[in-house]
Amino acid sequence: MLILDISRTTTRSGTCHLLHPLTPIKRFWLTWRALVGPSHLLTDPAKTQRYRKGFRSGQGEALAVVFPGTLLELWRVLNACVDADKIILMQAANTGLTEGSTPNGNDYDREIVIISTLRLDKLHLLDKGEQVLAWPGTTLYSLEKALKPLGREPHSVIGSSCIGASVIGGICNNSGGSLVQRGPAYTEMSLFAQIDADGKLKLVNHLGIDLGSTPEQILSRLDDERISDSDVLHDGRHAHDHDYVTRVRDVDADTPARYNADPDRLFESSGCAGKLAVFAVRLDTFPAEKRQQVFYIGTNQPQVLTEIRRHILAEFQHLPVAGEYMHRDIYDIAEKYGKDTFLMIDKLGTDKMPFFFTMKGRTDAMLEKSRCLSRTLPTALCRNSATSFRRIYRSG
Repeated sequence: MLILDISRTTTRSGTCHLLHPLTPIKRFWLTWRALVGPSHLLTDPAKTQRYRKGFRSGQGEALAVVFPGTLLELWRVLNACVDADKIILMQAANTGLTEGSTPNGNDYDREIVIISTLRLDKLHLLDKGEQVLAWPGTTLYSLEKALKPLGREPHSVIGSSCIGASVIGGICNNSGGSLVQRGPAYTEMSLFAQIDADGKLKLVNHLGIDLGSTPEQILSRLDDERISDSDVLHDGRHAHDHDYVTRVRDVDADTPARYNADPDRLFESSGCAGKLAVFAVRLDTFPAEKRQQVFYIGTNQPQVLTEIRRHILAEFQHLPVAGEYMHRDIYDIAEKYGKDTFLMIDKLGTDKMPFFFTMKGRTDAMLEKSRCLSRTLPTALCRNSATSFRRIYRSG
């Protein structure tokens, strides 16, 4: 790539005049703009704020937010960031609750570049839907929607799927804490980039799919979805946590069935927590449960829940799909402050939720600059609208 430095010009008389020289930061911006196009690069702090601020907490400064539109563009953007010695923060829907999707403070030793994967939202079904190839921006909801006509479902179909969480984000964090049957999100087949001992970016293809030998060949074939059945290998590597059911049924074990950063669940992209740039993952899908029933069990005695849990895990022939503990305070909080989300999901469906959360994020960012309006205005309006809607719904 050629970036011209037009800091000097020559007149007819041969005299050189100094124009505005290119600063290092402007050079980086020109590089990224040439890679992804000017409309897919944000540098204005007011426009990057909603990408720099966490869904629940955490925020910080960033040099730019870049939106690559292809996997090959992502590879080139990553290389530009590595060459410029920038901190790279990969971000999908920014729905994380642990401050891992955004900068956290302003005391980093280098400048941060946020790479948003929202445009990289393809998915490719393999083996008649028994497996899926997910891109960096593929959401749980879009995968659930693609699998539904086949009578199958992804690893996770609950919780964060309603607000646009990404499939790969779940893999990188071993998400799925409430899933009893399937356990944490996990795969041994992925395509990722890492920085080697010489400080160079290296692309590693462990998808079990023959896509070529060079990064350009591999990524171009994925971008064009040029994947044939003969390219897909089945070599015994796992695309979900096969051992979880055995572990979770061992109620007398000295170790927990799962915990954060469990070394047995860390494998390349799985559990990498942002230390790798993940381009694609290959995952198993599951037959959809045809009949499901939700049970609410309430007690003031924790020992009762312990006995129920041990009996279900050890004695039931079929384990529950998922289970969750909620104390009284969180129930009361959800009843008071969660009505807007509940009613929107109930009446509009989960596919509309990412749009509304995006609009809320943009509104929050706009109100941050206003001295007259409260930053909590969107939340208050949603809550009051939900209360009014509930009254109308009841009266109707």
